[in-house]
Amino acid sequence: MSTETAPDDALTAHHAWEEAEPSERLTAWLTSLVRNREYGQLADLRRPRVRTNTHIRAGWFDPEQREVFEQVAFLFALYHRGTSKPSYGAGSLGAAARRIGSGAARGPKDPGAARLIDRIVSSRRIPWRHLQHAVARLRSCDQAPPSWTQLAEDLSRWNDRKAGIADQWAVDFHAPPTPPRTTGKSAKTTETTPKGMTK
Repeated sequence: MSTETAPDDALTAHHAWEEAEPSERLTAWLTSLVRNREYGQLADLRRPRVRTNTHIRAGWFDPEQREVFEQVAFLFALYHRGTSKPSYGAGSLGAAARRIGSGAARGPKDPGAARLIDRIVSSRRIPWRHLQHAVARLRSCDQAPPSWTQLAEDLSRWNDRKAGIADQWAVDFHAPPTPPRTTGKSAKTTETTPKGMTK
């Protein structure tokens, strides 16, 4: 019976792949390179000035945003150098930059992180060099990268004023920290927080 359902499972997976956003497919492909230990292809992606089939394949996921997808693939490969477990990342680049630093001095409290995010969000063009530095800092701090899917989507809309990606990243970076969840006796204070605050 399992052999009868296998084609259905494959068909369902194929449809899910086809319906996924290009940025989601890019992330799925990149993470598969790490899981499958395709170190040669990952090394190719870390050579942005050398055009290889791997770079071209990254751009195929969205031909209209080819440069963005190739550069996100480069940043992904840079972050994953020497790792065997892929990280899908979390949050925007601004939220990820909050994790840069050490101890209590992270994000806005880390002068280097604050300068870096200021340079990134004040740039009219996509600030590839500063983004590379941000990813390298996250890697060196052993912190999660931004969501690769969201990064590709955000950078695809970098020049769209209505999207306001740079402004959103600045807000994400400077947002006050979310209060930790509480249990037991202190749960009453959690319930009295202003509307909109995370419990």
